[in-house]
Amino acid sequence: MKIKPNQQILDGMSRNPNNWKGVFYFNRKDPRLMVPKQIPSMGWTLNFASPYSWITLIGIIVIIIASSYLL
Repeated sequence: MKIKPNQQILDGMSRNPNNWKGVFYFNRKDPRLMVPKQIPSMGWTLNFASPYSWITLIGIIVIIIASSYLL
C-alpha cells in the first residue's frame, strides 16, 4: 500500500532547488501533476517527471494545432 505524502513533505519537495532544472520541475517522487513554481505568486507548472504531464502537454498542443486547421 502506498502512503500519500503529507502537504509539508510535498511543499518541501517543490521548494528544493535540486528538483528544478532551470524553469522545469522534475521530481519522480512527487505524485502531483501540477506544482507551485519556485516563487508561488508566479503560478503553477507541470512536474515533468510524471508521464501524465507529457500526455497533458501533447494534448494541449494537438488541440491548438487542430483548432488552427478547423478555423
